[in-house]
Amino acid sequence: MSKKLLLNELTINWLASLDSLTILSNFLSLFSHEACYVVDSKQQVLYWNQEAEKLTGVNQFQVVNQLCPSCLVIKEFTISNEQLIDLPVSLGQRIQLNKKTQAIYNDKGSFVGGIGVLYPCKESTTTNSVVNTSRQNFHGILSRSPAMRAVFQVIENAAETTSTVLVRGESGSGKELVAKAIHQLSARNQEPFLAINCAALSSSLLESELFGHVRGAFTGAIKDHSGLFQRAHRGTLFLDEVAELPLTLQAKLLRVIQERNYIPVGGVQSIDVDVRIVAATHRSLREQVKKGEFREDLMYRLRVVPIFLPPLRDRREDISLLLWHFIQMHNTENFRKIDRIDPAAMQVLLDYSWPGNVRELHNVVEYAFAVGRGSVLRLTELPPEFRETNKTDAITKISLPLSVDQEEAIIRDALLQTHGMITPAANLLGMSRATFWRKRKQFKI
Repeated sequence: MSKKLLLNELTINWLASLDSLTILSNFLSLFSHEACYVVDSKQQVLYWNQEAEKLTGVNQFQVVNQLCPSCLVIKEFTISNEQLIDLPVSLGQRIQLNKKTQAIYNDKGSFVGGIGVLYPCKESTTTNSVVNTSRQNFHGILSRSPAMRAVFQVIENAAETTSTVLVRGESGSGKELVAKAIHQLSARNQEPFLAINCAALSSSLLESELFGHVRGAFTGAIKDHSGLFQRAHRGTLFLDEVAELPLTLQAKLLRVIQERNYIPVGGVQSIDVDVRIVAATHRSLREQVKKGEFREDLMYRLRVVPIFLPPLRDRREDISLLLWHFIQMHNTENFRKIDRIDPAAMQVLLDYSWPGNVRELHNVVEYAFAVGRGSVLRLTELPPEFRETNKTDAITKISLPLSVDQEEAIIRDALLQTHGMITPAANLLGMSRATFWRKRKQFKI
């Protein structure tokens, strides 16, 4: 059977007169309300739309330019069909979906990739009842904490507007992920999302990077340079550590927000711009205003919609979820595969204050993969700060009573590690089956 569709001459001539990008863009727009994805001939994901994010809980930043899971592979010689698949969405978690695919060939008949559409099953379930992962992944932000649900609601509401947003949170807590989520949920999601750390550059370099410069503006300016505001036109600009912005640039930023135009460094002509600003800081802007280090009028312009991101120590139920997420990421590198965390290591991880938040947790997992071997993550494979107490102190610490959230997290993790089997999970924690069953019922797991 021929790989090519049978088309009449009139249709072929009409298609040949069109640009392939236009055809594909219009074709994909037909699936704006369907979970759609595109892969190339090497099964690398090229496109993953918002409906696919909503259906699977997997953010496009996690899959685009990555090899797709085996269940999403689109093979040669396949035509549009329907099949049931199990899509892995986190360690030990899979969701059942229906998939339809269509292989695509070039004018020489060579396979170049394919388009797939995902549909929910009538009785879509996970392989065990420990976690509903899709409800815990909010556009790349993983959380099962009640404190974060209010944050997600504010993000969704703010995304529907064009208001400036100020994200306040400690270093490493995921402020840029919040900015990306706002962008993806907004009407600007097809336009650029650009980011800059205001504390990373000197005042002159930062001004040039934000607002651009014209040729001859300063030594070394051999040609015109478009700043981030111009490149982010109609999109979103994320200003991280905005409290570190020099006072001279604060006035220029205020003008952009109020007047929607600016003058490049060394220029005389103003440039009109339409950019949605999401700013972030770990400092209190009100305190900075009191110190005379931040403009009060700019503060009010930036914090039209304030979002407070709680630190990881205030949402400890997320620690195990994030641990397994990062473990899964490194498991795919085929260097070491971890499928279990020793209870002693888990309790130390749950007790830790995490001053570096999610970024520090990721670093701890990376450290464990680098220094340890085998399928079990052990206490000895954690960084030195987790092992500063001697062995006797460590045993005493591990025997201390757990908080309700910590105990629930350990019960969930034991079930994750044993794929929902009660007896192995109880043995893993040194509990009797009856005690484990009672606690599982208590936490409604």
